[in-house]
Amino acid sequence: MPRVFYGWWMVAAGFGLEFLIGALMFHAYGAYAVLLREEFGWSKTLVSAAFSMARAESGILGPIQGWLTDRFGPRALIRTGMVVFALGLLFFSRIDGAVGFFVAFFMMAVGTSLGGYLPISVAIVTWFRRRRALALSVSGMGMALGGLLTPIVVAALTRFGWRSTALVSGLLVLVVGLLLAQLMRHPPETYGLRPDGDPRPAPEAAAARPLDPRSYTAREAMATRAFWYISLGHAAALLVVSAVMVHMVIHVTERLGYSLQQAGAVVALLTVMQLTGQLTGGWLGDRFSKRWICAGCMLGHAAALLILGLATAFWMVLAFAVLHGLSWGMRGPLMAAIRADYFGSGSFGMISGVSSMVIMFGMMLGPLVAGILADRTGSYVPGFSVLAALAAAGSVAFVRARRPR
Repeated sequence: MPRVFYGWWMVAAGFGLEFLIGALMFHAYGAYAVLLREEFGWSKTLVSAAFSMARAESGILGPIQGWLTDRFGPRALIRTGMVVFALGLLFFSRIDGAVGFFVAFFMMAVGTSLGGYLPISVAIVTWFRRRRALALSVSGMGMALGGLLTPIVVAALTRFGWRSTALVSGLLVLVVGLLLAQLMRHPPETYGLRPDGDPRPAPEAAAARPLDPRSYTAREAMATRAFWYISLGHAAALLVVSAVMVHMVIHVTERLGYSLQQAGAVVALLTVMQLTGQLTGGWLGDRFSKRWICAGCMLGHAAALLILGLATAFWMVLAFAVLHGLSWGMRGPLMAAIRADYFGSGSFGMISGVSSMVIMFGMMLGPLVAGILADRTGSYVPGFSVLAALAAAGSVAFVRARRPR
């Protein structure tokens, strides 16, 4: 029986780590926000500001995090991130006001950044080349699949309270997260292997052709138009993603009048569609133009947010979940894959880290724009419409993100 290429074990570990982060923080945040607003009377702007502040952290620390990942490998960062994430959840379970909420969420954001998308992507792109988009999509499915646990998390929040749910979540992250971090490794060449599990070439062939002749340094990548167009397109996509994470459950329960359990079912449907999109996007991304796929997904994001804002019936909310989930799933893994294709894997961590300084504006502004306009107008329609227009403009950025010469 042939031995399984170790890169797939790292994909499985990345899947597990993303699953923890998605289930216990990102997809659960909207449900936590509803209960926190009920208990403390906080405004939509306040719960949006906490999420946006946390995303600012990931952008500011991005270049440092990227350098550390390239320098020390993903395992060390992921270990640290899981510990900080767990401590943030444990502290969150004890907060008694807005200051504690901001501190706890900042800790969780630092932890998920250090132990999440960037170091996992760095690890995977160095272990895969021909099947890079597929490997990233399978790993990223963990984040999406975490959304399927939203009804369970909502049930726990309803039955046991948000404090007990946060406490148990922190202990789970501490145990499972550290175990999964152990599976991460340095590049395959360190262990006498090659990307995708390919056989080692003859010595003369290896000498004649460098392993990755297209690798750029971070400074060289920043000198290309493609780097900035991809970053702007990615930021535009996260305007929608972050606004949905924070405000979708609030919108569905408070404005449309559905129950928290029905909102959880919408998140579950969105997750199923995201999983479907990721499998499809990973397969297509290894065969067709990634930038055109991303451009089409941006139009899907924009249309989905408009449907959610204008929804007058539950079927429209379900239509939003289908379209947004498919667009998010197909586009998500291609963000790392297109950067690795264009700029190589040699400085991928640093390149991704610098790019995160641009991307963070999408994660920050999405919830804030939606929250501030909703507080001032009493409706999510103005905020969702503005964000949808910006997402549609992001489609143009991907169209213009041609491979550097």
